[in-house]
Amino acid sequence: MRVLIAEDLTLLRDGLTRLLTAHGFDVVAAVERGDELVDALLTHRPEVSVIDVRLPPTFTNEGLWAALEARRQVPALPVLILSQYVEALYARELLADAAGGVGYLLKDRVGDIAQFVDAVRRVAAGGTAMDPEVIAALLARPQRAAPLSGLTPREREVLALMAEGRSNAAIAARLVVTEKAVDKHISHILDKLGLPPSASDHRRVLAVLAYLDS
Repeated sequence: MRVLIAEDLTLLRDGLTRLLTAHGFDVVAAVERGDELVDALLTHRPEVSVIDVRLPPTFTNEGLWAALEARRQVPALPVLILSQYVEALYARELLADAAGGVGYLLKDRVGDIAQFVDAVRRVAAGGTAMDPEVIAALLARPQRAAPLSGLTPREREVLALMAEGRSNAAIAARLVVTEKAVDKHISHILDKLGLPPSASDHRRVLAVLAYLDS
């Protein structure tokens, strides 16, 4: 699987390159500047990219901007954003693109190699991989309390895992319940939030997050 890495810290960039190569990825490019990234993405058309939010020259949002610009030119180009901190605004902007194949993780997650590699593969396959801390920040915003007030504690747990991009089977395994129970919880959540069920996990996540951000 062809992957592109955009990270300005040499040690982390080299570490990501070695890690992904060891797990069967072909690193086609590793760039360190935001002003190089759009051209690299459009030239190499990687099957997935791992991109730092803040890159030179301004260290603001060059990585995210480049990812969004590349996805405007190549719809659904899979990108997994890495960030040092929870920046919910960037997460919402990324998720506003309904084409699929997006992720947002904190850099600390790279330390859990199995979960990180799983997230990269999930995004490459067109799915969603959202950091639990980012989801918690979105769910915890004061203006979200009223819409979520009708959910039970278990339904809130399921909603958070849905927003991470987890499949029903993965949610069931995490909560140690049956898939049938998860299906029932999700049906109740969608009904309570006024959101119609969807066959697409990604559209389901986008619908939930869009509602929470309205």
